[in-house]
Amino acid sequence: MIRTRFAPSPNGQLHLGHAYAAIVAHDLARNRGGEFLLRIEDIDGTRSRPELVPEILADLEWLGLRWDGPVVFQSRRLDRYGSAAEQLKALGLLYPCQCTRAEVLAAAQEQGPDGPVYPGTCRGKEVDPDGAAWRLDMARAIALAGPLEWHDELAGPQPALPGGFGDIVLLRKEAPASYHLAATLDDAADGVSLVTRGRDLFAASHVHRLLQALLGLPVPTWHHHLLLCETDGRKLAKRRGSPALADLRKAGEDGRAVAKALRMDQFPTGLCLGAGVGFAS
Repeated sequence: MIRTRFAPSPNGQLHLGHAYAAIVAHDLARNRGGEFLLRIEDIDGTRSRPELVPEILADLEWLGLRWDGPVVFQSRRLDRYGSAAEQLKALGLLYPCQCTRAEVLAAAQEQGPDGPVYPGTCRGKEVDPDGAAWRLDMARAIALAGPLEWHDELAGPQPALPGGFGDIVLLRKEAPASYHLAATLDDAADGVSLVTRGRDLFAASHVHRLLQALLGLPVPTWHHHLLLCETDGRKLAKRRGSPALADLRKAGEDGRAVAKALRMDQFPTGLCLGAGVGFAS
C-alpha cells in the first residue's frame, strides 16, 4: 500500500507553496487507495515554535486535507537519531568538526547542492568532540556502499551521486540531527513508500539513498514535483513573507476552493509553477 507524508517545520506559517506540496502528497495517496501521514519536523531548537503547530493543523483542515493516524513529532524520536549516528560511527564514517560556518565559507573551493563544499579541514585530525558537529566521510561512505540507484516517478531511474555534497553534517551543534539524517530515518520509521517533495530537494535524494544503504533502511520511490514560485522564478519562502494560509483562513476565504484552484494549476496573480532546481529553501 502506498504511503505518503507532509512534513512541515513549525518555524513559520504555511503559505500557498506548502499547500501545494501537501495537496500533491495527499492526492497521490488518496487516488491510489493509500495513506497520507503528517509529521512535524520540530528539532531545530533555535527556530521551532510549538505555538505554530495548531495553526498548521488548522490550515490543512481548512484546505480539506485529512491525515491518517496520529501526528508524528520529530522531537519524540531523538533516541532513534542517536542510535543511527552510533551505527555510522562504528563503521568509521563520522568524524567531529569544530569549524564555524565562516571558516567553512572561507576555506571552501567548490560549490555543492547545499552551498559551499566543506574542504575536509577536520578529517583525520584529533578534534574535541564536545560541542562539535559530526560529518559524514563521504568518500569512505560511497566506497562502502558501492554503486546505488533510486527511482523518481517523474524523472525515472537515477544513479545515486551524493559526492557533490562533500562531507555533510549529520549531527549538528544546534540540533540533534541534520535534515538529511532525520528525514531519512523518519520516512523509514513511518513506512513512507512514496517520498513527495519539491524539485529543489531533488539532489538531496542522492544523499538519502546513500544513508539508506549504510543504515540498512528500506528504499522508497520518490516524486519530486514542481514548485509554486514568484514570477521572478524564486520559490515561495517563509523568510520572504509569502502570504500565509492562516491569513487567508482568518479572512474568511474558502480553503477547499483554494485547494481546488491549486489542483487545477490556477494561482493568484504573480504566482506560477517552476522547476525549482537550485532554488534556495
